[in-house]
Parts: sequence; C-alpha cells; structure tokens
Amino acid sequence: MDFDFNLILVPLTLGLGLVWLIDKFALKQSKTQGRGKESLLVRWAYDFFPVLAVVLIVRSFLIEPFNIPSSSMVPTLYTGDFIAVNKYAYGVRLPLTYNKVLDTGSPEHGDVAVFRYPENPSIYYIKRVIGLPGDTVSYSQGQLAINDVPVKTESINFDANPELTAQLYAAGQIAPGQVITESEAEQIGQQEENEAQYFRETQGDNQHLVRYVGETNSSQYAPFLQQQSPEVVTSAGTEWRIKVPEEQYFVMGDNRDRSADGRFWGFVPDGNLAGKAVYIWMHKPPGLNLPNFARNGSIE
Repeated sequence: MDFDFNLILVPLTLGLGLVWLIDKFALKQSKTQGRGKESLLVRWAYDFFPVLAVVLIVRSFLIEPFNIPSSSMVPTLYTGDFIAVNKYAYGVRLPLTYNKVLDTGSPEHGDVAVFRYPENPSIYYIKRVIGLPGDTVSYSQGQLAINDVPVKTESINFDANPELTAQLYAAGQIAPGQVITESEAEQIGQQEENEAQYFRETQGDNQHLVRYVGETNSSQYAPFLQQQSPEVVTSAGTEWRIKVPEEQYFVMGDNRDRSADGRFWGFVPDGNLAGKAVYIWMHKPPGLNLPNFARNGSIE
C-alpha cells in the first residue's frame, strides 16, 4: 500500500470546487450561456465536482479501500486481498494534513490497523496492534505477554489453502542477480508451509491466528529490539521486552517470522493511524486472473 490516492483526489476536488464556486457566484457561464456552451473547465467542474466531493468524503471520513501487497499478515490476510478500512474508528482526520478533528475512539489490543509507516509516511502499512500506550510488551520462549500477563495462546491445526500458499512468494528478482520463476516461488512457499506452525491468540474479545515458520525467528534480526533492551534481547531473538511510550502503539504482523514490523523499526505514533481494517471484500490472484469473492468476510 505505497500510494496515497488523496494526493490526487484532494487537489483535484478542491480545484474543480473552486471553479464551480467562481462560476456559480461570479462568472455564471453555465447560467448565461447554457449547459454545453460554457468553457471546458467550467463544464468539468459541474460534471465532476459533486462526484469527487462525495468520493473524497467517503474515503477520508468513512470507508477507504486498500489492497494487501505482502504476506506479513498471513493467515489473516494474503497478498491480493482487497479490504475495507473504517476511517473513523481512531478519530476523524483531515486528508493530507492528518490532523485529528474529532476523537471517535482508539485502537484496542488485537485490532488490525492501517497506518502511515513511521519511516516513510507516504507508504501505508497494516499490522496487528499488540501494545497500547503505557503497555510493557514481552516475549519469552514463544510466549507473548502484555504487562507481564501472558497472552492466551493455543496450538491449532490449520490447513492452508494451497492456492493461497502458492502466493506467499512472488516470482521475479529476489536479490541482485537472483531471479525465481513462478513455479520456483510456489515451491518455496509450499516448503515453508510444510514447516509452519499455527497458534490462536486471544486478546480481550479478539481471537486471531498467528503463524511461525519452523526454527526461524526474525526477532533475532530486529535492530529496534536490540537497541531498546540489549540486556534482555537474546541473540536468538527468543526473549525481548519493551515499554510502549504514551501516544504510541506497538504492532506486529500475524506472520510473525515473515513480518518487518515494530520489532524492526519501532512504534506507531497516534498521528500516523489511518483506520481499522474491518472486511475483506475481494481477492485478486496475481497475473491475468479474475478476482473472486471466496475470501469475503470480517477481519478478526
């Protein structure tokens, strides 16, 4: 999710709205010359401004669509999922400036949140909220805890959809001079899935699945964790402990060993929150494949 459509929508809507106002109360081309005889710009203002204004209001303050570009939230979300995001769940914000004008709520443990990536706010990320402001989040030997209270975690048997597993890795260049074909990408995804372990986590009223991959633990490569508590973070990444600052949040991907999340780059400021992911409304497999609606449903 690396493009903010509002960068086009907002200036275009404001520009056509200004033309509409000038003609409505000053030039009055549309009234004096008749529809179809006014200048092209004035005609566009009358034809498109109302539609764009409605789209801007809906996208900015109500519901905005996003698509999932990576597998960091597997098994909750897969690459190619199109989701609806509740824009007023965490406060009503102005487009482009992102200033909160109405406080309508805040994230809760277990929410799937969309936010502007702190290191590059032009890019949108989606992760699960693990730590709220003031929380102490810790991890020890496979057990996640919030304020020293273990998050209820139980191992489950989960049969992943083979078609979705085949999409875990994308064909193409994965490193300088290293290119994998589509069949090789599917094989890598299937091999990884054979080693994957799934668990059900319960945080408050929220239950969701998380995925770990064999003996790999990405936390050992997480520079942010190492900087925050070098005396706690083990070299294998099996133990760590951090304190979440006020007005910030700690997030992680459900695909725990394949997610570049807060463990790597830090906390999400409240001002970066964009909304709560609530619904999968379409899935589009890669390539020349038609979208389908088999994955439609609420996001846990």
